Amino acid sequence: MSARWTAADRLDPAWRTGLFGPGSLFELVEDDVLGVRQEVFAQRPRSIPEVLANAAGPFADRPHLVGPARTVSYAEARAVAARVARVLAERHGVERGQRVALAGRVSVEHCLAIWGVAWVGAVSATMNPTWTRSELEIATRLVEPSLLVVDDDVADRLAGAGTIRTNVVTFAELAAAAEAASPGVTEPVAVDEDDPFVIMYTSGTTGTPKGATLSHRNAIQFSFAAAATSAVHSIIHDVPRSDRTPTVIAASPLFHMSGLLGQLTNAAVWGTTLVVAPPGRWDAGVHLELSERHDVTAWSIVPTQLWRLIDHPDLASFDLSALEMIGGGGATFSPDLLRRTAEQLPGVALALRVGYGMTETAGSVTLLQPPVPEGRLDSVGMPVAGSEVRVLGADGQEVPDGEIGEISVRTAQVFLGYWGDAAATAAVLDEDRWYRTGDFGRLDGGYLTLESRLRDMIIRGGENVYPIEIENRLVEHPDIDDAAVVGLDHPTLGQEVRAVIVARDGAALTAEDVRTWAAATLARHKVPAVVDQVEALPRTETGKVLKQLLTDPP
Repeated sequence: MSARWTAADRLDPAWRTGLFGPGSLFELVEDDVLGVRQEVFAQRPRSIPEVLANAAGPFADRPHLVGPARTVSYAEARAVAARVARVLAERHGVERGQRVALAGRVSVEHCLAIWGVAWVGAVSATMNPTWTRSELEIATRLVEPSLLVVDDDVADRLAGAGTIRTNVVTFAELAAAAEAASPGVTEPVAVDEDDPFVIMYTSGTTGTPKGATLSHRNAIQFSFAAAATSAVHSIIHDVPRSDRTPTVIAASPLFHMSGLLGQLTNAAVWGTTLVVAPPGRWDAGVHLELSERHDVTAWSIVPTQLWRLIDHPDLASFDLSALEMIGGGGATFSPDLLRRTAEQLPGVALALRVGYGMTETAGSVTLLQPPVPEGRLDSVGMPVAGSEVRVLGADGQEVPDGEIGEISVRTAQVFLGYWGDAAATAAVLDEDRWYRTGDFGRLDGGYLTLESRLRDMIIRGGENVYPIEIENRLVEHPDIDDAAVVGLDHPTLGQEVRAVIVARDGAALTAEDVRTWAAATLARHKVPAVVDQVEALPRTETGKVLKQLLTDPP
């Protein structure tokens, strides 16, 4: 079974012509995308630097980035991007197509660095700043960057790292150099829209890091597709809108698709103001306070964050009258979460937008928007503009409506492939640019419902956790004979990590011993929250662990 976007057909002809007719903002045309004819938006910018340059016209004086210590307008952001590009080129020798790795928390300086990397025609490789030194070293070797730009604490972690030969600078040092530099190149280095823009790391089911490579086209198609889909929904259902300046809090990290594409670059496409929270872990109270202070019009968050916001004891005391829309992804939004949100925040009941997608599809390829028909609240919605979705059986053929199979998608949002890994790319992306997600679901009346995600993958607070990476670490322990890792349901995180281990004969292991061992080389969100010991793991005759028998603690 397959499905495409058909919502525009429900519009009055005048509206349809105004939105999608020749010369209109969302005019859809067929174009060649890496050898395959696909739907794209005719009026799209052709590169990410062009997006920023365009925004610096009509939105020149509008705040682009509002941080704790400084506010940067769109005109200023363009000027700073050009100066950062000059520093990268002249001081660090960065050229078009080379990689610049970035590992930092969300900050104004981090955002401006990403614009500067794009301005010089280079490719950002975004790393998780909480990774251990060994994880950072592995990720660096994969993409061979010309430069590493990092937070101060990451620089300290990398000090003396024997396997990293790349120069390392901090965001503060790069920002200072850019401020002291003479005006940069007025025009960005020319790139093709199918050139790489960013490499985002995903371990996949093998536990080996892979670099999902997204193009300039991918990022821009995502912004136009989401906006076009939402615009049609708003017209059909008469969703009220105000004349307020669109304002969003940067609640997702820049090494996530939702943070980089969903917030930073998407903001520049539409002239949105992005509010950067003070340093520190995300906090629901801070998010609510910033929403009130800056008249935030939209939240872009993962389910765990939304649960904590609607359950916050002081929610009712904050003035959220500017809030017009809540959108998100990263994990499944349960029907109960959607109902509770509509009850707690009735003003956005018709503007709750939940997407389904992944890094390899540069964001949402389906979107669920209220009012949701009876029985569809557990779905992830219908395809967005320009997306095709189909469900395949074990034989690779489409299955009938209502039957479960593997979800496959095709859109101009689908990534270029895995950096330097042609075999891994070929395993998921065919010659017609259909991407096999590894997720299983069913289509029914155009709505897609997920049945499982990437088999064993755990999604903890919006973070993808791949069990094999943790299992590989655990079995290296001298007192662990066998190990399996599964996800346990969690009311706010979605899932948490559970390790089931078999200790060697005579060994005396505690749960804390296991967690300490894991934490020595793995990021905090990968360290098992629950550790249980068993005499033996349940296995099939061929030796495969029956993980479905391990999802309930003893």
